[in-house]
Amino acid sequence: MKSIWLNAETNGVGKSKSENMNKRKFHVLTDSGSDLPQEYFAEHNVECVKLGFIMDGVEYFGENGQDIGLQAFYERLRAGAKPTTYQITPEIAQARMRSALEKGLDLLVIAFSSGLSGTADSFFVAQKALSKEYPKRKIFVVDSLCASLGQGLLVNYVVEKADEGATIEETYEYAESLKLSINHQFTVNDLFHLKRGGRVSSATAIVGTMLNVKPMLHVSDEGKLTTTGKVMGRQKSLRKLVQNMQESADIGESDPIYISHADCLEDARFVQGLLQKSYPQNPIFISYIGPVIGSHSGGGTVAVFFKSRKR
Repeated sequence: MKSIWLNAETNGVGKSKSENMNKRKFHVLTDSGSDLPQEYFAEHNVECVKLGFIMDGVEYFGENGQDIGLQAFYERLRAGAKPTTYQITPEIAQARMRSALEKGLDLLVIAFSSGLSGTADSFFVAQKALSKEYPKRKIFVVDSLCASLGQGLLVNYVVEKADEGATIEETYEYAESLKLSINHQFTVNDLFHLKRGGRVSSATAIVGTMLNVKPMLHVSDEGKLTTTGKVMGRQKSLRKLVQNMQESADIGESDPIYISHADCLEDARFVQGLLQKSYPQNPIFISYIGPVIGSHSGGGTVAVFFKSRKR
């Protein structure tokens, strides 16, 4: 099954291409840590640099790796595969950023959280080198301190701002002021996957699995994945995602809500249904958690992303 980008109102592929895209005065680039589907990038004229991973000795995605379907990836993950992820290098970042600069475009980059990857640092290294090479061009890099569709949601707000005709300086300042208001709420289904990643002990995984404990997590102001609590049972953990949003969301009727899932679409739809009751006017989108983040969170993860007063 390919990545699914569903709109709550149409129950189909979300078509939200901006009519004001021609007002944008610069190029926007992000990376696949954002977990936005390919149709989003195509419709909104946003460039995406792919992160990669190695599984069973084979390189996937990145600039030169093989492709793999998302369902196939999670099937292998559940079967015990242990993929290792890698960041975008400064050389790759520089090459992708240069292509826009060579066209005479200024450039704004929204990068995967520095609390989870060295990708943002690679973009900053590239920015420094390219600023000397292209002194007449403006180059801004935002360390999003976001992950998955949290980063994707920040990208979406930035694109909307740019398409309103904001300058690159105004859009950069907007992104910096907004990023710590992008709230990430996760629940993880597989404690043994967290154990393999060194995030919980073997004893915690065994006892937690026996008791059907489901950890609740979020992304902190430092851009790191941290535990906020635990509940008993899968359904309660999904309802807790919605409760956490209700307690902290700061959104208007036009603000989107993003849901990502690690090959558990029905659970994501369940959360979507709960959210529609509380936020009937808001567009709600669903997409897969990509392999880079899924390698660390495991199959069965569900997350909700929205704007709030603070994380």
